Amino acid sequence: MTINNHTKTTRKTAPSTADNLLHINQLSVLRGMVLVIRNLSHQQNAGDICCLTGPNGAGKSTLLRTIAGRLPAAAGDISCAVPIIYVGHTDGLSGAISGRKNLAGWAKINGFSTTETAIDTALSSFATKRFADLPVRVLSRGQRRRLAIARLALAPADSLWLLDEPNAGLDQASSRILDDIVQKHATAGGMVLAATHLDFAAAAKPRSLHLPGLVT
Repeated sequence: MTINNHTKTTRKTAPSTADNLLHINQLSVLRGMVLVIRNLSHQQNAGDICCLTGPNGAGKSTLLRTIAGRLPAAAGDISCAVPIIYVGHTDGLSGAISGRKNLAGWAKINGFSTTETAIDTALSSFATKRFADLPVRVLSRGQRRRLAIARLALAPADSLWLLDEPNAGLDQASSRILDDIVQKHATAGGMVLAATHLDFAAAAKPRSLHLPGLVT
């Protein structure tokens, strides 16, 4: 069974300050031999929603992957006091099995509840139950994306969600559901950091973290 390679709970560590659950201090990151992020500092507290902005190649995906522990930092520190859930711009689903089995496998790997009730609740959160038992390979791009995002419902309420182009492949109705899920997560004390070129949780008036582009 191939479990999602792009959504994973990572380390849980003590924060660098008492107030910030996510604390990034003077972070620099290389992509290949190019410095794409230099001396970046950023903090988030419980309930914060923040959108990463910037041109293509500015390092938005690189930053998310670094926070998630997928890429090493060249310099600086990242600390997070809550579980981290990362959803990449690809869905990371196994096409040979159903969406339900994908969710159950991901939950098992990450130590989350795998009960039928928990999986059904996650599937219902993003209106995916009607196609959840079909092989993922027969689903549309939007349906696969909805399944990928539905896994967020299995995560702890206080977790940090790192979302890379979460709206990709979603129609307007699905984007509204995503916005609602994100706002409920923040209201419950969770945090969200999302890289997207589209409107995202606008009603919650998210903060913005702008990455200006490649550093030369």
